[in-house]
Amino acid sequence: MRGWTIADWLDAYRNGATPEQLLGELLSTLTGSDPAWISVATPEVLQVQLTKLEHRLEAAGGDISRLPLYGVPFAAKDNIDAVGFETTAGCPAFAYRPEKNATLIERLTDAGAVLIGKTNLDQFATGLVGVRSPYGIPTNAFDPEYISGGSSSGSASVVARGIVPFSFGTDTAGSGRVPAGLNNIVGLKPTRGAFSNTGVVPACRTLDCVSVFATTVEEATRVYDVAASLDLSDGLSREAPAAALEWRVPDQPRFAIPSHPEFFGDALAERAFKDAVAHVEARGATCVPVDFALFDDVTALLYDGAWVAERYAAIRAFAEKHEDDIHPVVRDIIFKARNFSAADAFDGIYRLADLKRKADALLNQFDALLVPTVPTHYRIAELLDDPIRLNSNLGKYTNFVNLLDWSALAVPANLREDGLPFGITLIGDAWRERALAQYASSWHQATGLTRGATGLPLVASKPADNHAVNADAAAGTIRVAVVGAHLRGMPLNHELTSRHARFVEATTTASTYRLYALANTTPAKPGLVRSTDGAPIKVELWDLPTAEFGSFVAGIPAPLGIGTLTLVDGRQVKGFICEPYALGDARDITEFGGWVSYLDSQRTSTTTSCS
Repeated sequence: MRGWTIADWLDAYRNGATPEQLLGELLSTLTGSDPAWISVATPEVLQVQLTKLEHRLEAAGGDISRLPLYGVPFAAKDNIDAVGFETTAGCPAFAYRPEKNATLIERLTDAGAVLIGKTNLDQFATGLVGVRSPYGIPTNAFDPEYISGGSSSGSASVVARGIVPFSFGTDTAGSGRVPAGLNNIVGLKPTRGAFSNTGVVPACRTLDCVSVFATTVEEATRVYDVAASLDLSDGLSREAPAAALEWRVPDQPRFAIPSHPEFFGDALAERAFKDAVAHVEARGATCVPVDFALFDDVTALLYDGAWVAERYAAIRAFAEKHEDDIHPVVRDIIFKARNFSAADAFDGIYRLADLKRKADALLNQFDALLVPTVPTHYRIAELLDDPIRLNSNLGKYTNFVNLLDWSALAVPANLREDGLPFGITLIGDAWRERALAQYASSWHQATGLTRGATGLPLVASKPADNHAVNADAAAGTIRVAVVGAHLRGMPLNHELTSRHARFVEATTTASTYRLYALANTTPAKPGLVRSTDGAPIKVELWDLPTAEFGSFVAGIPAPLGIGTLTLVDGRQVKGFICEPYALGDARDITEFGGWVSYLDSQRTSTTTSCS
């Protein structure tokens, strides 16, 4: 099971394995001596999750394909609430047992995923190093003398070593990217508000993003598609614009790179970045050196300005009574808040607004920024001797991103000459994470690297099968054919649009279906039935986010359901079907070729009879 991807776990279940068997075996291999974990699921906590998983599968009619993460184990940084686990934020005196899951954990478990443990972090998510925790120091997956990076140190470690296929970190100043770059894995930092922060202990609440670690871009995106959703309980949660599904990085993109990249004397990192840029350009990109001084000015606001007060505000009630329980380096950083006033905070807001306008103007000239994820690697001993300055160096190319409300994706690039990983990060405007992922996936496949520290090869993307179910659907979506009340302009179309579904095309089924107007349905609905003497029926194809598919299906009333339809060109997609028992008092309307034509005929008939 070590090194299994999400796809590997799902394949195992399709071939007869059970979550009880595999997850129990996985947990038996985890030991309390691994500093990447703060807590792991007890047998009792695992059983509670498995029981709920069984109920979800029953509600899905026993079809595990309707639970996109069925039985897949994952880990969460220990500043994210999960029932059955303490939330410590890396501070034993702060620990509490939450009464409910964070919204994000709930979304993942609703999709079938199983939380097997909470991971170590720089205390209160303050640091990019992974050494500021009383629970131990997770080491680099390639060399234990080196840091894993932070603050999401444990979350990156358990993915890089193949213990779980994905995990959640958090990212305020780079904590979801730095550990990815140091451990040869992918770190997806979404747009602020794309993931709910309800149930997440804040660091800087206006900047915080929960992030995803995985060994491939495809798997990180798969988790993103389940996790991203508007949460009305989080005032900072946001919905992606519909156009986000359509944005793409072109095949021959223009990337802005630092004109004078800083590696703090690390010649190996410098050469690794030059090699990465040369590889990117050989694949058709144009890399344009630009002055990055503007981004240093943005970064200065984060730790040298009033934003540090937001870290203090997040734990003020605890900090005032438990100052001695806070890690000394973390305490020194957070308590700098006492040096700033409310007026300083407003000055910072105004300064950031001016800088963001300039930064956006620069970014608009390019498809993305391309930067080293981290400029250098440090040994643990070095960080312990010089904790503030070296931590600051690690954030050179990460600290400014959330302040500017941009998205980012860290992806492996190559191995340095000393065998340590080197990664690059693509940075785009808000809601560009899907577009960045599309480009980064192709890039990652071309590197020839292994997945994390597992030694296992990257799994090549499978070519599209025009006759496969869900053929050609956008990444992270399920293509659904609708035939009646969910069509554009019809009364139930909102059930698609409210779930961020995207219209793809109008087409017809194969000539093996008959259409019926069902009796006693409100609003009026048709029923589509496969038949040996059928005809082509007009349908619309919509790409529905995978995370929304379950709730959409749950709202479909009998006698309708979702099955697999064959289209006129041979493609197969999910679509509405009708149980035959409902046809006794239904009217066969196949001759009209579709629901809209039938309704038009009814209106024409009514108008004629009234004239």
